[in-house]
Amino acid sequence: MMNQTVVIPKGLSQAGKDYLKNHGLATIELADLREENILAQAPAAAGIVLMMDPFSAATAKKMPNLKVVARHGVGYDNVDPATMAQAGVWVTITPNANASTVAETTLAEILDLSKNLTAISTHMRQGDFDYKGQHMGFDLSGKKLGIMGFGRIGRMVAQKVSGLGMDILIYDPFVKQTDIGRLVDRETLFKAADVITLHMAVTPENTNGIGQKEFAAMKKQAVLINLGRGALVDQPALLTALKTGEIGGAALDVFDEEPLPLSSEFYTLNNVLLTPHIASNTQECMSRMAVDAASEVVRVLNGDQPQWPVNHPAKD
Repeated sequence: MMNQTVVIPKGLSQAGKDYLKNHGLATIELADLREENILAQAPAAAGIVLMMDPFSAATAKKMPNLKVVARHGVGYDNVDPATMAQAGVWVTITPNANASTVAETTLAEILDLSKNLTAISTHMRQGDFDYKGQHMGFDLSGKKLGIMGFGRIGRMVAQKVSGLGMDILIYDPFVKQTDIGRLVDRETLFKAADVITLHMAVTPENTNGIGQKEFAAMKKQAVLINLGRGALVDQPALLTALKTGEIGGAALDVFDEEPLPLSSEFYTLNNVLLTPHIASNTQECMSRMAVDAASEVVRVLNGDQPQWPVNHPAKD
């Protein structure tokens, strides 16, 4: 275990850095975790704590000591578990660290959008006190909330929303029963929901799966909330739907390209709330994710099984 090094992002929470050091691991902090940078500065590393940067098996094969890539988060669309397993590298995630926080942020964005808080506040600061008159919000009580994807986060959203008097509709092909809300088919959810929130993982089947057809099916006043992944939505189709008023609005925390380029047309629209991937951006959550990712690195480098693997490398 001693003398092994782990690549970590500079912004990693101190609790994660401490955990690695306390377990006898040396760390190499990089401001930039692009593959070429890791190869240039830490080719001998045994572990990597990975944020959003892509990391390929081809790069892993150039790192003879690499045994684990620990994702700081839940999604792993930036790393391919199958090819990493062939390269002999574990890929792990932190499934328990962020669900509650993401559900809270989802609730915050639903509330913000329904009352136009950010837009009205921004106009007030510019001296425009009449903006509110032409941009009234809408009540959530009595409306239908459509939750797509009913894993840890989707369930917590349903629980946290349950005090608002909303009718909760759930679409998840893998869920057979629920004690909260009711399961509906995909078509019903798009037609009936007033607010739709996305909490499914990106798969080849659902990439850009919410597009023109879905926006056409939605109510004119309905709003879409995406704190999942940009790839779940056909971004150009969403832009068109928002511009033409085909749907009422959107709250977006994730995009095809992050950070969202300042040249994006989304910035010109007043019916979209934009946030820069902040769904899990609390001190507590960042600390939990850092420690959970670090503990997976420690387990693997100790020769133990990780707790939350998404692949299984063959034994040497």
